[in-house]
Amino acid sequence: MTKRLADRLLNGEVPLIREALMAEALRLLPDEAPLGGVETALVAVDSLIGLGPVERLLRDPEVTDVLVNGPDDVWIERNGRLSRTEVRFRGAEDIRAAIERVIAPLGLRIDHASPAVDARLPDGSRLHAAIPPIAVDGPIMAVRRFTPAVADLDALVARGGASSEEAGLLRQAVVDRRSIVVSGGTGSGKTTLLNVLSREISSGERIVTVEDAAELRLEGHVVRLETRSANSEGIGQVTMRDLLRHALRLRPDRIVVGEVRGPEALDMIQAMSTGHDGSLSTVHANSPSEALWRLETLAMSGDHRAAEITVRRQLRAGVDLIVHMERRDGTRRVCGIEEVS
Repeated sequence: MTKRLADRLLNGEVPLIREALMAEALRLLPDEAPLGGVETALVAVDSLIGLGPVERLLRDPEVTDVLVNGPDDVWIERNGRLSRTEVRFRGAEDIRAAIERVIAPLGLRIDHASPAVDARLPDGSRLHAAIPPIAVDGPIMAVRRFTPAVADLDALVARGGASSEEAGLLRQAVVDRRSIVVSGGTGSGKTTLLNVLSREISSGERIVTVEDAAELRLEGHVVRLETRSANSEGIGQVTMRDLLRHALRLRPDRIVVGEVRGPEALDMIQAMSTGHDGSLSTVHANSPSEALWRLETLAMSGDHRAAEITVRRQLRAGVDLIVHMERRDGTRRVCGIEEVS
């Protein structure tokens, strides 16, 4: 029933735009699926555009992650907990087709020569997908949704993500233009806290954001920069390090780096210690002390290596606070705030 409706839509002259397809699907329902309803029309449209059957999972505002391990192995994270769903793809080829549908308009590709892809979807969500040979059991994908659930520090306190004292300390640190690095593991709430902290910045300050995939939603005088992968000819790549250098030429009052993962750590540390105080960033680490060690290691990982003692001195001169995030029992919360000395 759904397939017949989808075939009629595909063979018709309706543009592959969700609103137009949905209107046509509802018009065709009496003929092609008389026992169906709005949900049948939605399933048919989802099979033609977007990520197919997982689109209905993404319509749930409480779902933060969708994980596709195979055609009949689809998981979600809701309220910090993973659960398996009843959603199914017809086969591995349908998973791959769904991936290709969403990345093609972005100028990206996935094939044997380039078997993995990272992408930012139009709603701000992040997609990572892989196919054989690196995905041994068939195509897989993970979607991390952009969920602006925490409006400000007060809302973070209300959700149990921080104490009133911690929120007050962080608010004052931003006002005092202290440079802050948020550390934590995957899914611990680092980007959420970065968004919340950024909202405490005065609207009169110029902020330049640098991200691998644009997730930050800041207000005020904001300029957003995002990396770009190389094209099919292997040219056109723009790295985080490139963007940080561009950011320094854009007259920022503060620089907000979504996540430091490589040698761009050196550029960020230098910016923080040479007049761009009050800047913010995140790093993957299991503790505040490990965050400092990781920043130091990343800063020395590039081709143009600075002396270890120089990096260490700049790190301690540029970074004022490490705020550590953890996820416990499904709750993402601040677990420590440490001064850097």
